[in-house]
Amino acid sequence: MRLSRSLAPVTVAVCLVLSLPYDALPHARVAARQATAAPEEPFGAECRTDVRGSRVVAYCHNPYADTDRVRLHIECDRWWDLDTDGTPADAGPAQTVRLTGRCWKEVRSAWVSHQKL
Repeated sequence: MRLSRSLAPVTVAVCLVLSLPYDALPHARVAARQATAAPEEPFGAECRTDVRGSRVVAYCHNPYADTDRVRLHIECDRWWDLDTDGTPADAGPAQTVRLTGRCWKEVRSAWVSHQKL
């Protein structure tokens, strides 16, 4: 008898916690607060990359108020051809920047990285 009397409050507490809705649990409230936080301001230039043979040209237009530092990265297809990381260029508000680079032979991939100033 004593064992069942000591387990009764624990059993009731466990049942109450398990019957709570998901939103009432503490970790759900933290996630909800993070989801309702103020949205970040839009950022990042829109870039178009064109690969023709061994040459790469990227045009990046920044429609936002913050300056975006963009950089062209090129990965060459041949093992002996050096991959390149171009010099960074600052794309100011409403400004278009042209980035160029090349490989000796074929280009495997090319992409543009962004950095907020």
